[in-house]
Parts: sequence; structure tokens; C-alpha cells
Amino acid sequence: MTVARQYQFVSGVLAWTLAGLFVLVATGWFTYELFFVVSLIGVLIVVEFTSPIHVRPPWRRRVRWLVLAGIAGFLVVLARRTLAVLPSGVV
Repeated sequence: MTVARQYQFVSGVLAWTLAGLFVLVATGWFTYELFFVVSLIGVLIVVEFTSPIHVRPPWRRRVRWLVLAGIAGFLVVLARRTLAVLPSGVV
């Protein structure tokens, strides 16, 4: 059962990431930052949809570190975008 859940999780993240990549390239909006944010949103959605109710397997505990690293990366992207928008004399 655990291997099936792992496969479901990995295939969900992969499907979301490839679909996001396709949409971004097809619309001409592809940037690495936007791709990262779309992929992070997909990871967060798949984590919630595939989370077990009563038991937390050991591999799910490691997913938490992936989510935390993704949120840290999102904060870096957010800070870079904020600094790019601010006038040069502010910072």
C-alpha cells in the first residue's frame, strides 16, 4: 500500500509539473521563477490530496522537508521580485 501511495504522489507531482511547463511554454510566459512557483503549487496540492488520514508513513515525513525547501525558495523569488520593483534609492 505504501509503494502505491508513493507512486501516486510522484506521478501526481510529475503530471502537474509537466502540465504547468506545457502551459507556460504554450502561452509564452515561461520563466524559471514562474515555473518554480507553479511546480511548488502543484507539490502542495498533491501533498494535500494524497495525505493519509490516520497514519503517517516515514516517506511522508521526508516530504515535509521538500515543502519547507520549496517555501524557502519561494521566499527568495518573492524577495528578488520585490527588490526589482522597488526604486533604486529605497534599498
